[in-house]
Parts: sequence; structure tokens; C-alpha cells
Amino acid sequence: MTHASVVDRRRFLTAGVGLVLGTPVLWARQGGPSAAGREVVDDLVAANRILAMEGVLDAMGHVSIRHPARPDRYLLARSLAPELVTASDILEYDIDSRALDDGGRASYKERFIHGAIYRARPDVRAVVHCHTPSLIPFASSTAPMRAMYHMASFVAAGVPVWDIRDAIGVSDMLVSEGKAAASLAGALGDRAAVLMRGHGAVVVANSLPNVVGRSVYLDVNARAQVQAATLGGSVRGVAPDEARLRMSDPNEYGRAWELWRKKVGL
Repeated sequence: MTHASVVDRRRFLTAGVGLVLGTPVLWARQGGPSAAGREVVDDLVAANRILAMEGVLDAMGHVSIRHPARPDRYLLARSLAPELVTASDILEYDIDSRALDDGGRASYKERFIHGAIYRARPDVRAVVHCHTPSLIPFASSTAPMRAMYHMASFVAAGVPVWDIRDAIGVSDMLVSEGKAAASLAGALGDRAAVLMRGHGAVVVANSLPNVVGRSVYLDVNARAQVQAATLGGSVRGVAPDEARLRMSDPNEYGRAWELWRKKVGL
């Protein structure tokens, strides 16, 4: 047997051990993220694939989940196109967005968004950062987003626009350090989403299914608002009191999540 064959065989056997234990080998080695459970990892992989399938994310953007056993940590894929993410790509980060054990793999430059929001919002369990094309006109204009229909009721609470220039001055527009990330989290406040001037958006929720659902329907809502504006009449959307009743459902996108997971085969 050649040396290459021996190495390949060892890699295969090592990966097999990880699968039998139900967690990636990297996690078992560092002794921390295994507490999150394989189900949580699989959900995060599914979230990446679904957001890519629905056009919310493309080669860029990312989604994370707060560690279920360690609220001061979160799980996020390594720097990789979301559609390609697998369980072995999931890394654990502390609240300052430092990887506990990256195995030499690159992290997303804008991972600081996630850490800053988890620090500022104890209620948030999942975060999406996206560059969805339908949101850019609202992120780069003074036209406010409005809740066009019940599936995007959370928009009725308002979607603020954050400008990185106000936070750190002239930059490459990436939230790649803590000061900008903390400013973004402050602009988000207690809302479900915030737009980023000339960049994209951040969406948060109390669960992965809900943050995926909000991200998908924020996109649909933006397109519906532009379409409604072209009709020339007045626009009537979801009122704040109606939105509060709609948002009282803690599992608002459960049925959609089940369908989307089936579509991506997870």
C-alpha cells in the first residue's frame, strides 16, 4: 500500500469515528462544541443550504446559531459558500468572534457581526447576514421598508438603515472588527432586521427556522413593496397592532422550515 493510500485510509477511518460519535472530529478533539449536539449542527447546515436555495445568500453571506449549552459562544461555518457547507465545516466561536479551534481553516471576515449581536441581544438565537439584491435599494435610499403582508409582519416594527461610515469613517464596507459590529448591533436595537447602506442586511430571530423564514420573507416583502409602488396607488400593508398579533407565534415559520429542509435533502 502506498503512503498516499495509508493517509487516505486514516482520514476515512478518523471521519468515520466522528460520524459514529455524532459530532465532527474537530469538536471531539477540542472538547467543547460536541455539547451542541449533531442535531444543532445539521440544522445549521440546512439553514445554509436553504438560504442559498431561496436566493437570500449566494457565494457570500452567512448564518449562525447561538451555542445551546454556552450562550457566550456561537456556531458558524468556516469561510465557504453557504451552498457548500457540511457538518465538518462548522466551527465554534466565542463572543469576541475568535474561533476556538479552526484547524487552520479561514473564518468569515464579517463574523464579528454575529458575536456583537449575541452580546447585545440575549434573546437572539440565530443571525443571518445577507446581500440579497432586493434589499439593496432600501439599504441605499431613504425609502423605508413597510410590512406588505402577514408573512413579513416583523417589518412593521421598522427596519433601520445603518451606515458604516458613521461608525468608523471611510472603510472597505466590511464589518471586519468589533467597533463596527457593536455599532451595527446598536442600530439593530430590539428589531428583527437592520439594513446596511451599500451592503445588505442582518436578520435575527429566536430560532434557526425563524431567522431563515424572516430572511426569505424579507426578500419577498421587498420585492412586493417595489411592485406595489409601480401601481401608482396608495399602499396599505400590515399595521403594527396586526403585526404584534401575528408575531406572537413562537414557531411562525415551522411549516416552511419543514418543507425547505425536505427540498435540500436534509
